[in-house]
Amino acid sequence: MNAPRRRFSLAGKLALALALWTAFWLALQWWLLRAFPDFGAVLAPALAALALITTLAFSRRLLRTVLSLFRALSGTVGSYRDNDFSFGIVWNGNDELGDLVAAHNALGAALREQRLTLVQRELLLDTMVQNTPVAMLLIAPGGHVVFANLGARRLLNEGRKLEGHSLDTLLRSAPAALAEAVARPGDGLFVIRPEHVDNADDEEVYHLARKRFSLNGRSHELLLLRQLTSELRRQEVQTWKKVIRVISHELNNSLAPIASLAHSGAELIRREQVQRIESIFATIEERARHLEGFINGYARFAKLPTPRLEPLQWPAFIERLQLHAQFALDGELPQAPLRADAAQLEQALLNLIKNAHESGSDPQQVQLRVREVPRGTRIEVLDRGSGMNDAVLANALVPFYSTKRSGTGLGLALAREIAEAHGGSISLRNRADGGLSVALALPAA
Repeated sequence: MNAPRRRFSLAGKLALALALWTAFWLALQWWLLRAFPDFGAVLAPALAALALITTLAFSRRLLRTVLSLFRALSGTVGSYRDNDFSFGIVWNGNDELGDLVAAHNALGAALREQRLTLVQRELLLDTMVQNTPVAMLLIAPGGHVVFANLGARRLLNEGRKLEGHSLDTLLRSAPAALAEAVARPGDGLFVIRPEHVDNADDEEVYHLARKRFSLNGRSHELLLLRQLTSELRRQEVQTWKKVIRVISHELNNSLAPIASLAHSGAELIRREQVQRIESIFATIEERARHLEGFINGYARFAKLPTPRLEPLQWPAFIERLQLHAQFALDGELPQAPLRADAAQLEQALLNLIKNAHESGSDPQQVQLRVREVPRGTRIEVLDRGSGMNDAVLANALVPFYSTKRSGTGLGLALAREIAEAHGGSISLRNRADGGLSVALALPAA
């Protein structure tokens, strides 16, 4: 093990050097005055000036190494500013300057290690961004592309680089659906259909998302284009399977009793026991009408037309609604009319009121509340039934989901379709004192 080096401070070195130099000149002056006493008065000023000049020269020579070290430190700091951390400094002195050099070299080593880590992370991030299935475009304020990954290049420029190109220029040769989606504000879905192809299986569904943020003090826009075709097709298959299961179950529940009753009726006629024929036909009619209502419900859900927005006067609308359903009006109605499709909104509210009556609530406690809110109108259907647990709340708006034995799972789903077709939304929550609140939020005209 090496013995520790003896440490001399920088101030101590300077003080020792100046003390020795001063002692030398004092000794020289004393010797000259003793050797040449007659010239002492003349030599004294000259010796003092010579001592001063040589002291300054000696001090400069002594500090030359220190000044060289400071220049080296300044140079390496400049290299660090330019993101070059490959430089280091060698200093053999065991003093304060040695400590400074050691700290400076340790800083350089730490910066080199951090830079290496950052480079590795950047490479990993760039690999992930370039190979993600989401097409990414970063647009500068002037409308030029400053970054695009491989997905964006394949979508817009046949795999070639996009950086530096104008987005408007690129969209001129892009599919029309993509150009229209980018031109519209906000997020949304669009479909790209190959030219001269009528097969719907060749359509590609995309989702466009936009994000704005500041980069280097300038506003930039990030466009994210995600292909949803495969995911939507998987969901479509799952939905069809669920629809088939529900329809099959409902058809079996109706057709099996009808077939059994028809067989029983035929046997009774063969035996000339016609007394029970009327009840058998009544039951068959009831099951047939139930099946008809079930099929009509699916048809209304599948063929919901685009809403025809017209001014809706609240007093007349509520009066007409009360002819079909029992409910109490909570609070005053808004003075301003609502632009909506009256028939569709009536259908949605009838479904919600029907559900409220089937929740176990006292019919007198089923209420309708209409309020104007800052962004539109809020319509609530309130009851005092048993409410919903978390699992039912999470799935209540999903088509074909129902907790009722004879339910189709389309009432809330149809209300949701109508609300979203109007640009609004639907929400469900349990009330504090029991019961459920179902709210339709419709935007202002």
